[in-house]
Amino acid sequence: MLKKLIAVAALALPMLAGAEEIGQVSTVFKFVGPNDRIVVEAFDDPKVDGVTCYLSRAKTGGLKGGLGLAEDRAEASIACRQVGPINFKGDLKDGEEVFKERTSLVFKTMQVVRFLDKKRNTLVYLVYSDRLIEGSPQNAVTAIPIVPWAQ
Repeated sequence: MLKKLIAVAALALPMLAGAEEIGQVSTVFKFVGPNDRIVVEAFDDPKVDGVTCYLSRAKTGGLKGGLGLAEDRAEASIACRQVGPINFKGDLKDGEEVFKERTSLVFKTMQVVRFLDKKRNTLVYLVYSDRLIEGSPQNAVTAIPIVPWAQ
């Protein structure tokens, strides 16, 4: 029964990219637990072959951070690049979520959404943080023109 519930839940969730850590730097020394740091992660757009996005964001350390109980800051930076021929896997929806990660124990997430600027033939990616009660206006944006890939 539990296996069936997990399978149904997995099918109901949207297909989101998983991030791969590229590197990190320490920003604040903590006596107990990991240091505060800035982490750089990469993920491939699950619906667009040939596009990789890079995120840099703060991760809170200390005892709470080490236990996964700390709330990370809302600031994040994003840079997406064409890394191969661009091919779409199905229809793209404006504002479609392509990456999401929890940044606090329960109430806060950081997410990346994609828009298609048809007039300029460009993919636009927006990273922002939201909270169940009150979100943050802090955000970053990057854009990739859709051009043929030089072989």
